[in-house]
Amino acid sequence: MPGDLIIFLDKVSVYQNENLILANVSLSISRGEFVYLIGRTGTGKSSLLKTLYAELPVRMGIAGVAGFDLRKIRNYEVPHLRRKLGIVFQDFQLLMDRSINENLVFIMKATGWKENKKMTKRLQEVLAKVGLQTKGNKMPHQLSGGEQQRVAIARALVNDPDIILADEPTGNLDPESSEGIISLLMDISKTGRAVLMATHNYAMFEKYPARTFKCEHGKVIPVD
Repeated sequence: MPGDLIIFLDKVSVYQNENLILANVSLSISRGEFVYLIGRTGTGKSSLLKTLYAELPVRMGIAGVAGFDLRKIRNYEVPHLRRKLGIVFQDFQLLMDRSINENLVFIMKATGWKENKKMTKRLQEVLAKVGLQTKGNKMPHQLSGGEQQRVAIARALVNDPDIILADEPTGNLDPESSEGIISLLMDISKTGRAVLMATHNYAMFEKYPARTFKCEHGKVIPVD
């Protein structure tokens, strides 16, 4: 991929099964860049993100993500791609029967971490990064929605990814918590990671402006 680009799409078509969701998608994102993907519910935002983390196949066009060619990626390579991505969902997807620390250790073990000392050090680092260094022994239900989403972001940072893909991360949050999450994601982009955030919260991107693409009528168009 050219230069500093970490995501590069050129004339990509996005399909769900046999249904064409988005056609002729062309966009590029550099390291350290924060980008919004906006559009109403059902316009293809989540489908585009799923394409980037190889949940949906690329059948047409050129698609490079974190050094992987998504047209040619093999099944055994997908976990390697996903280790370079941190994915944040609207509904947090925390394990409710275990503490915050145990949630992070679970994802570490699932992605190949083995040494307890290194895992403890890393979970302390990522919790500090999201402002929750004192909350590791709490259960998810003891945290606010905004704090649970911060845990989800900490989990996304565990493997030091090149890219954060955030799918409506403020969708279940009040305005104050939403602002905190966007501010945190923007700070994360300043550490050299690309952040692509899908949202239909238009008030947020007016207050926190950044380069923006819009899903509309089966297309992805840049917003001036």
